[in-house]
Amino acid sequence: MPFLGQDWRSPGQSWVKTADGWTRFLDEKSGGYVGDISSFCKKDDHNKENLFNSLNYDVAAKKRKKDLLNNKAKIQYFHQEKWIYVHKGSTKERHGYCTLGEAFNRLDFSSAILDSRRFNYVVRLLELIAKSQLTSLSGIAQKNYMNILEKVVQKVLEDQQNIRLIRELLQTLYTSLCTLVQRVGKSVLVGNINMWVHRMESILHWQQQLNNIQITRPAFKGTTFTDLPLCLQLNIMQRLSDGRDLVSLGQVAPDLQVLSEDRLLWKKLCQYHFTDRQIRKRLILSDKGQLDWKKMYFKLIRCYPRKEQYGDTLQLCRHCHILSWKGTDHPCTANNPETCSTSLSPQDFINLFRF
Repeated sequence: MPFLGQDWRSPGQSWVKTADGWTRFLDEKSGGYVGDISSFCKKDDHNKENLFNSLNYDVAAKKRKKDLLNNKAKIQYFHQEKWIYVHKGSTKERHGYCTLGEAFNRLDFSSAILDSRRFNYVVRLLELIAKSQLTSLSGIAQKNYMNILEKVVQKVLEDQQNIRLIRELLQTLYTSLCTLVQRVGKSVLVGNINMWVHRMESILHWQQQLNNIQITRPAFKGTTFTDLPLCLQLNIMQRLSDGRDLVSLGQVAPDLQVLSEDRLLWKKLCQYHFTDRQIRKRLILSDKGQLDWKKMYFKLIRCYPRKEQYGDTLQLCRHCHILSWKGTDHPCTANNPETCSTSLSPQDFINLFRF
């Protein structure tokens, strides 16, 4: 800290913390300001102790206020963009490289969760980051991650859809945070440990809200799903890509329970997610000597990953290395930009930033 005296070689002036702020210490005998803090401290050791105590209390109060603001602030301190340039090395025109946290901050994921075509994509990306990439994010990226997660939970509580999907996401994130905080250590997470404890408490609160949610029956009195012909009901059920949804649908009504046990329905579901070689390794016969496709499906999902399908995905232009949402125009110099774009799965998006 520079000296406050007229001569830069002279000792600085003595300042005292008061209720109105910092003021220079005034000597009552001489009527002037004390030039050396040590002379003031020798006269009254009690004032010295009060001085340093006030400093410690002031710093602690500011720190608690800052931590509280960091926990409750919802403002994102970056610009949302429709596309970003992905550079993996330094060139003459551009220095540095693009990281996962930078891409997560700059791409507009907050608006993407409001689009039903992109919702499952963003949720899957959040789950993959929670499993293995949370420590690679910067402090502002981790904060943005929690803000987006809170918006996802609020959206699910409002529209009462995708409840199981968000439950699994919150459980995965909570398990990862418990491992990072307790087993690995505190140094792997950016920020105060109390801030992460507060976030873990928020996750538990969100889980409790999802468990207490009550599905309200719509007031619509027109044609319902059970009023449709059986062939149309089966046709709609074949569009479900998760076997757990079929089981849940079968618990709604006895007639739907019979349809949800259809062997052809589970056979098509197994053939959609898994290859013939994978299916041949996990054959299960029923009591009647037939293949039990339902049991085979739930055994296969424990051994192999399911096929992922999204309505809208991020895509990478191989010509100009620009990352954007599908259908978003970007400044590409290629003659036919559509042929240069490659769709990225959530895992491909994460692998893109592994150097």
